[in-house]
Amino acid sequence: MSIPTFQMVMLPLLKFCADNPQEHRMDELTDVIIKHFKLTDEERRQLLPSGKQEIIDNRVGWARSHLKIAGLLEDPKRGYVKITQLGSDTIAKNPADINMNFLNQFEKYKEYYINRRKNVDIKDNAIEKEVEENPPLEMIETGIEILNNDLAEKLLEKINNNSPAFFEKIVLDLLQNMGYGRGNVTGKSGDEGIDGFVNQDTLGLEKIYFQAKRFTGDTRVTASMVRDFVGSLAIKNVKKGVFITSTDFPKDAEQQLQSQNIVLINRQKLLSLMIKYNIGVSLEKNYEIKKLDSDYFPED
Repeated sequence: MSIPTFQMVMLPLLKFCADNPQEHRMDELTDVIIKHFKLTDEERRQLLPSGKQEIIDNRVGWARSHLKIAGLLEDPKRGYVKITQLGSDTIAKNPADINMNFLNQFEKYKEYYINRRKNVDIKDNAIEKEVEENPPLEMIETGIEILNNDLAEKLLEKINNNSPAFFEKIVLDLLQNMGYGRGNVTGKSGDEGIDGFVNQDTLGLEKIYFQAKRFTGDTRVTASMVRDFVGSLAIKNVKKGVFITSTDFPKDAEQQLQSQNIVLINRQKLLSLMIKYNIGVSLEKNYEIKKLDSDYFPED
């Protein structure tokens, strides 16, 4: 069973509240929906693209919002939900499904969307349908993910078109932008598997050495390259290192390094970090998403 849409959540959510008409916490209702749809632990833990909220939590929250707009649920106090008399009457009619089309029969819901269309100019019917059928936060985060995936492809093309020496500079700039102290690229041949270093802190009390391998196509870092890097750190009596590549590592590389303070960063993570820490990219637009500040209203 895949994660249900927020519209699929509406009927079982309202049924549970009708069978148990007392107040319920939102996390309790989420657990009910997880059990109803028999979600696996992996599906339960699946996050929105931002990684800040579980998808199922977001969808249960939006189902509750739509049912509340229609007047079928209410919030007796912060963080709690309770069914209304209208909600109980609705479930008593044993509806086959509850979705946005079903909710359009309720005047509060119909009025809400009429007012929304007056305030928001949505001219494309396809866009309007998508906006109404998907939780807005998911749409925003999915859209950002699509844009970032496209940006990552462009970054990779630029990396591949530039020299291995420039890739070392990219790695140095990235580590410094991530908050480490100043560093340097060695710029030497025969560097014993080390391309540069950054200071762990601004005072330079401890150095973190890095290896940067810019490969193209299907060429991967080999196990012997990783071992050479580990050996080079041992020769320098260094405890921490970062190995970054524009492709990938052997499948068991991280398992072999579990007892070492060495971080492996492959292409996917590298591109993600470059976007996050503004290496080779610039800000085009910045949007703010705001939520209600319940603490501002003392009588809530």
